[in-house]
Amino acid sequence: MTPGSPGRLIRSLAALVLLATAVAPALAGLADPEPLGSLGLLPDRALPPRGGVAPARLRGIGAAPTVDIRRTGDPANRITLVLLGDGYTAAQQDLFHQQADQAWRALMDIEPFRSYRDFFNIRRVDVVSPTSGIAETDGRGARPATPLGMHFWCEGTARLLCADEAATARYAGPGEGPQYLIALANSVEYGGAGGTGVTTLAGGSPDAGRIIQHEIGHTVGDLGDEYDSAPTDTDYPNLSGEGADAMRRDHAKWWRWLGAQSPDGGGEVGAYRSANGVYRPTEDSVMRTLGGSYNLPSREAILEQLYRRVSPLDGVDPRPGQVSGRPRLTVRPLTLEGGRRLQVQWKVDGHPVASQAPDQTWLDPAALGLPAGHRTTVTATVRDTTDWVRDEAFRDQHMTRTVSWTLAG
Repeated sequence: MTPGSPGRLIRSLAALVLLATAVAPALAGLADPEPLGSLGLLPDRALPPRGGVAPARLRGIGAAPTVDIRRTGDPANRITLVLLGDGYTAAQQDLFHQQADQAWRALMDIEPFRSYRDFFNIRRVDVVSPTSGIAETDGRGARPATPLGMHFWCEGTARLLCADEAATARYAGPGEGPQYLIALANSVEYGGAGGTGVTTLAGGSPDAGRIIQHEIGHTVGDLGDEYDSAPTDTDYPNLSGEGADAMRRDHAKWWRWLGAQSPDGGGEVGAYRSANGVYRPTEDSVMRTLGGSYNLPSREAILEQLYRRVSPLDGVDPRPGQVSGRPRLTVRPLTLEGGRRLQVQWKVDGHPVASQAPDQTWLDPAALGLPAGHRTTVTATVRDTTDWVRDEAFRDQHMTRTVSWTLAG
C-alpha cells in the first residue's frame, strides 16, 4: 500500500460487527449442521427496492428508510453488507445512493468477492443528516454533529476515518443474519478504516472504490497491512515474523502456498520482508498498494471467514430423513460466478451414481431400478472444491455439507 493510505490502527476483539455472530443452520435435519465481475454483470442480479422502505422491525433509530438493493437469498444464510451514509442531507440522498452503489460494485469487482458475490445481500440505510459533510482534517478536534459521528483524525491520524460504532449499529438494525456495516462519509478527502465494528470510507474520494477493497480485507479476512510503515503486529494470516524455511518447518502461516504463482501480480508466494521487518506473502497486493489484488493466502483467509458464516447448501427437498415412495430429491447449493460451481456428489447405499454430472442438483430414484420394498439410503454431498483453499481440514468441516434420505419403499 502506498504511504499515506488508510489502514487499521486498532484491532477490535471481534474484528467486525456480526449482529448475529453465527449463522443458524438454514435447514432442519441437515447431517452435521454448522453454523463482480465488471459492473455490466451486476444489474440483472440487482433487485429493485421492494416497496422502498423495510418493515419497521428492520429500521434503526430515526426510522431511517432501509432498502434491499441486492438480495441473493435468505439472510439467515447470507452475509448482508449494510451501507449507511453520514453527512448527507435530505437533498443529498441521491448522491449517497450513487456513491454507495459505486462502493459495493467496486468490492464485487475484485476476487474472491467477484466469484462469491451471491454469498452477499446488499442493504442500504438512508440516514439523513441535519448538516452536510463531516468533521474533516482541516477541522481537527471539531465535535462531529452528524448522526454517525464520522470524523477524520481518529486516534491522531489524519487519514483514519472513524464512526460512532454504537450509533451506526443502531441505525443498521439487528438484521436477520450476519452482517458487516459499511459507513460512507460525505467527503472527498482520502481516508477510511477497517477491521473494527464499522468499515469506513470517504464516499466522494476518487479512490473510494480502491479504499473499500483494501479496508474490507481487514474486516472480512482479518488481514493486516503489508506496506512498509505498517505496525509490526504479525497476528494476521498474511503477515509473519518468520521466513519461508521456518514456515515450512513449523507448518505455519501460509506454508501450503509457498512456491505457488499468485494471481495478484506479486510473483511467487514466498516470504518477502517489508522495511518494518515483517514478512508478507508476495511482492505486492491490495493490502500493500491500492488497486492491487488479494494474494492467494489472503484469498483463502477471506473464503474461510465467509464459510464460517455461510453454509454451501441453501436447502433440500424433501426434508432429509425417511421418505415414502421414490420422490425426486433436490439440493440447492449456493451459486458461484465465473464458471465456478459447487460440486454435488450423489450416492445410493454408499455407491456413487456414475451417471450424475458433478454439479447436478437432483436425483430421480424412480429411474434407478430399485427393487420394490427395498430400503435405500441416498446421500448428496455439496462441496466447494475451489483451488483458492488448501486447508483440506477446513474444507471438510466448513465447505462441505451432506444430507441423507432413506427411501422406505
